[in-house]
Amino acid sequence: MADPDAVEHAPSARETSSAMHAVALPVAIALVSAAALAWQLLLMRWLAIAHWHPFAVMIISLALLGHGASGTWLSLWVRGERQARLARDFDAAFATCALLFAISAAATLLIARDIPFNGLELVWNPRQVLWLALLYLTLSIPFFFAAACFGLAFARHGARIPALYGADLIGAAMGALAALAASALPVHRGLLLAAICGPIAAWLVTRRAPYRVACIIVAIALAMLWPTQVFAPRANEFKGLSKTLLLPGARVIAHGADPYGSFTLVESARVPLRFAPGLSLSHTDELPQQLAIYTDGDAMSPIVRDDGHANWQWLDDMTSALPYRLRLPDRVLVLGTGGGLDVLQALTLGARRVDAVEQSALRARWARDDFGAYSGHLLDDRRVNSFIADPRAFVRATADRYDLIVLAGGESFASGGAGVQSASEQYAVTVEALRDYLRTLSPRGMLVVTQWSKQPPRDELKLFATAVEALRAEGVRDPARNVAAIRNWDASTWLFARSAFDAHAVAALTRFAERRGFDVVHAPGARAGTHERFHQLDPPTVYDGVQALLSPQSREYVRAYQFDIEPVSDDRPYFGHFFRWRSLPELWRLRAQGGAVLLDSGYLVLVATLVQAVVLALVLVLLPLRALGRGDRGSSHSSLRIGAYFVSLGLAFLLIEIAMLSRLTLLLGHPWIAANVGLAAMLLCAGLGSLHAQRWVSASNVDDAALDRRIAWAVRAIVLGLAWQFVVLVGAHAMTASWPLAWRAFVGFIGIAPLAFAMGMPFPLGLARLSRSAPAFVPWAWGLNGCASVVAAILALLLAIEVGLRATLVIALALYVFAAWVWRSPSAR
Repeated sequence: MADPDAVEHAPSARETSSAMHAVALPVAIALVSAAALAWQLLLMRWLAIAHWHPFAVMIISLALLGHGASGTWLSLWVRGERQARLARDFDAAFATCALLFAISAAATLLIARDIPFNGLELVWNPRQVLWLALLYLTLSIPFFFAAACFGLAFARHGARIPALYGADLIGAAMGALAALAASALPVHRGLLLAAICGPIAAWLVTRRAPYRVACIIVAIALAMLWPTQVFAPRANEFKGLSKTLLLPGARVIAHGADPYGSFTLVESARVPLRFAPGLSLSHTDELPQQLAIYTDGDAMSPIVRDDGHANWQWLDDMTSALPYRLRLPDRVLVLGTGGGLDVLQALTLGARRVDAVEQSALRARWARDDFGAYSGHLLDDRRVNSFIADPRAFVRATADRYDLIVLAGGESFASGGAGVQSASEQYAVTVEALRDYLRTLSPRGMLVVTQWSKQPPRDELKLFATAVEALRAEGVRDPARNVAAIRNWDASTWLFARSAFDAHAVAALTRFAERRGFDVVHAPGARAGTHERFHQLDPPTVYDGVQALLSPQSREYVRAYQFDIEPVSDDRPYFGHFFRWRSLPELWRLRAQGGAVLLDSGYLVLVATLVQAVVLALVLVLLPLRALGRGDRGSSHSSLRIGAYFVSLGLAFLLIEIAMLSRLTLLLGHPWIAANVGLAAMLLCAGLGSLHAQRWVSASNVDDAALDRRIAWAVRAIVLGLAWQFVVLVGAHAMTASWPLAWRAFVGFIGIAPLAFAMGMPFPLGLARLSRSAPAFVPWAWGLNGCASVVAAILALLLAIEVGLRATLVIALALYVFAAWVWRSPSAR
C-alpha cells in the first residue's frame, strides 16, 4: 500500500515538467552556441576551398553583423504588449529561431555556391563588389537566428541570465572542439552536423506538437542530405585543382581533410601531369608520371612515379639543383615534404641523409603509405627520416646542423603568388624565421628557396630583402658575398649561405647556369652580362632590384618601388602583401591585358569588405534603432561621451582579438587551428569576465561612482593582460617548439585567458551604469558597440598589414584608455 505522505509530497507532473524545462533551456542554448561557433569556424574552411582569399576576419565580421542585427530586431520587437506575448509564446519563438538557424545554415551554403564572386576580377569588374556584398549578407543570416535564440532567452528569463550566459560560453568552447574534431570530415558535412543541432535544441525547449514535428522533419531532411555533395564548396575556376580536372581523363582518386586543410589527390592518365618548376628549356626528355596533391584546391605538390626505369636527369636540370652542384650536402633538411619531390631530388643528387618535415599527417600518410608504392617507397628509404611537425617549430627544437635546408611547399608556390595571399600570415619566410634557418646550418651550409618568376618582380625581391635583413642580423657585414641566385623563364632559385661563396663555387654556378640556359641573377664576382643572357625581360628586372637592395640606397629603393617589398617580420608576417595605393593606376592599365588578376587582389577584397561592413552595419544595426527614439539620457552622460565609450570598446576588443589570432598562428603553426583555440579562449574567458562584472553590479552597495572605478580597474587589468600575453606567447614560441600541438594550444590559452577575462568587463559595467542614468540609451549602446565590432574585425587586419601587430595592439590599448577617460564625467577628471 502506498504511503499517503509520499503521495502527498511527490512532485506533480506540472512541477516535473517545469524542472525538466529549466534544465532543457540551458542545454538548448549550449547546443545553439556550439553549433553557431562550429559553423563559423568550418565556414572559414569552406570559403578557403571555394576561394583563395583569407576569409577568417570576414566571417568573424559577418557573425557579429548577424548578432548585432538580431539584437536590434529584438529591441524593436520585444516591447510593450509583446513582452507579455513573449512570456506566453517563448518556447514557440525559441524553437522557430533554432529551426530557422538550421534551415538557413544549409540554404545559405547553396546560395553561396552559386554567387559568382571572383576576387581576382575585383579590379576590372565592379560587379564583383556587389557579389561580395551579397555573399557577406547571405552568410550572416544563420548568425542572426542563432543570436535571436540567445536574446529571446535573456529577455524572457532575465533572472536566469548568469546561468544561461554560462551555458552560452560552455557551448561556444564545445563548438570550437567540435569543429576541430569535424576537420577530418569533408567540410560541408561538418557544416551539416552543426546545422542539425538547431532542431535538437528546438525539440528540447518546445512542448508543442506542431513544432516537434517540424524539428523531426528538419533533422531528417538534413540527415538525408548528408551523403550528397550539394553543399560542397565549388572551387574557383582559376584554382589549380579546377584547371587540372578539365584535362581529359583527369580524376580524383583520393580526398581527405585534417586541421591543416582539405586535400585532393588527382591522377591524369591521358594528359600526364608535369610539375617541374625551373626546368631547363634544353631538357627534352619525357618526365615520369605524377600524381598531384592539392591543398584547399591549390598549391600542388607532386608524387613522382618510380617504376624502376625512370630517367632522373630532369631533377638535375631544374634551377633548384643548383646547391647540389656548388657544395655537395651530406645532410639535408626539407621543410615541407608534400609529395616528396624535394626529397627525391636530394637523394638523386647525392645527399646521404634527408630529414623531411611535413605538417599534415594525412598528406604524409598519402605520400609514405597509401601511395608509397607509386613513388617506389621513396619516404621509406633508409636515408630518409620523416617527421610530422610544424617546420619552423622543428627548426627551433632540433640540435642537428644541416648542410642544406630546402624551404619547400606551399609558401613558395601557392597560387603562383597571385596576390591572393595578401592577408595570410606566412611565418615561414620572415626575418626571424630565416635567422632560425641560418642558425641551423653547418658552417658551410646553405638555405635554398625557389620562387615563381613574375613581371614586374615582387615575391623574389621581397624574399631577397628579407634574407639580406636576416643575414645582417646574424652578423654578416657584406650579404652580397653570401647570396647567389639563378633564374629560368618561369622560376628562380635563391641560395643564402652561412659563409661567403668562394671563387670555386661561383665558377661552378656559372657552368651550371650556362649548360642549362639559366641566367645568373646574382653571384659574388660573377661576369657582367650574365643576368639576361638567355631570358630577356622588360625593366624593372630582378637583377636591377637585387643590385639596388645591396646598395647603400636600398631603403630609398624599397620606399620608392611600385610594390611593397619591405622585409617580412613576425610583426608583419604578410609575405603575399605587395599592394600600394600608388600602384592602383598600374592595376587599372593592366585590366585590359588580363594582368590585373596577378596583382594583390586579396588586399582589395579586404578594403571592399570593410566598406560594405560599414554600410551594412549602419543599415541593419544602427539605423533601425531610430524607431525607439532616444528619450532622456540624463545630464551627466552626454550622447557623445556615451557613444565614444561603446564605440571605443567595440573597436578595441576586435583589434586585440584579430591580432591575437595572428600571434597564435605563430605558436600553433596554422591560422585555422589558431582561430579555433583563440576564439574559444576569447569568448569563454571574456564571458567569464562579464559574469564576474555582473556580480559586482548585483552587489547592493555599488553606486555609480563605484561602477566608474570598476571600469578604470578593468582597463588597468587589460594593460597588465596585454603585457602577460606578450611575455607568454613570445616565451612559448621559444620554449615549446618541441611540444605536442595540444600542449602548445594550452599554453596559448593560458596566455590569452587573463587578458580576455579583463576585456569582458568594461562593456557590461558600462551598460549597468547606463541603465541607471539613461536607460533609453541602452539599445543604442548595444547598436554602437555592434557596429564598431563589425567594422573592427576587418579594420584590425588592415591595420596589422600596414603598421604591424604590435602597433595594432597599442592602438587597441589606447582605445581602452580613451574609453575609461571619456566615460568619467568632466568634473571627475
